[in-house]
Amino acid sequence: MTIAYTKWAAIGAVILGTSARAEETITAVHAFPETLIYTQSFLSFVEKVNAAGEGVVQIEVRGGPEAIGMFQQPDAARDGIVDMVYTASSFYGGTVPEKDAMVASNLTAVEARENGGIDLIDQIHQEKMGVKYLGWFDSGVTYNLWTRNEPSFDADGNLEVEGLKLRGNAVYNAFFTNYLGAQVIDLPTGDVYAALQRGVVDATGWTQIGLIDLKWNEFLNYRIEPNFFSTDLAVIINLDAWNGLSDGAKQVLQDVAIQHEKDSVAALQTKRNEDFAALEEAGMQVVSLQGEAKANYLAAAREKTWERMREQMEAHPSGLGNYDQLIELFYDSARDQ
Repeated sequence: MTIAYTKWAAIGAVILGTSARAEETITAVHAFPETLIYTQSFLSFVEKVNAAGEGVVQIEVRGGPEAIGMFQQPDAARDGIVDMVYTASSFYGGTVPEKDAMVASNLTAVEARENGGIDLIDQIHQEKMGVKYLGWFDSGVTYNLWTRNEPSFDADGNLEVEGLKLRGNAVYNAFFTNYLGAQVIDLPTGDVYAALQRGVVDATGWTQIGLIDLKWNEFLNYRIEPNFFSTDLAVIINLDAWNGLSDGAKQVLQDVAIQHEKDSVAALQTKRNEDFAALEEAGMQVVSLQGEAKANYLAAAREKTWERMREQMEAHPSGLGNYDQLIELFYDSARDQ
């Protein structure tokens, strides 16, 4: 009996040891400060994964831009310094210019997932960057131009940007520079508050939500309509790390990501309505382009972004192979009629 007991005890120890090792860990960082609504959305995703993946897979969040610089995070995921990054795809647009299909999109992640658009984006990320594109989070949120001072318009109703100290970044510089003719000042998100406070900039593009979280509304008084673009916030995972996961871990991560794509669309639309109401109650004024000026503004936001995508794709050895398909999968022209 002693021998039999010892045998089963040894087998049990092996099983227990295997079980203990079975829970896999993914390390992660996020691009924006923890207080921002987008980061809160990502952390909600992490909570969902850790609940669904108990005993299978867990995400260990190591911080935000204070841990790894905002613009260094995509390379950190590619190089395996960290496994997972939640970031704007525009921050690595030089490597994957196809992300501009999402910037200029008028669809949500739910629709792009259904029509195969996200599968194509995932394939491109794996081939060009060595990362798994897990999900397009917080989609359906668009951008506006926000200014400190009342905007002015020319005789044809077009926005005048001369003298405007406009903060730019990789998301919308093609539009701001190539169409509006603005001389932008590139600044990461974390530096904008101080820049507004010191008068270094007096206008910025930003999404329809989050202005209050960042406290930029302390300085910005006007929202210019129409809105344009879409957020291109992504969760990417080092491809070797992804391939090394068990099938169960992959399933948990992908299932929760797809559900979070849906959940975040609804949640952030509600947040947008709440933010707009709060801003307008605090005195935010809305100024709108009209007629042909409005139509040209919207068309330029989309087409200048597509032009940038085309130029950068042409410079890559793989060329324009997916260009037309990307536009077809991420843009519905009927919605602009």
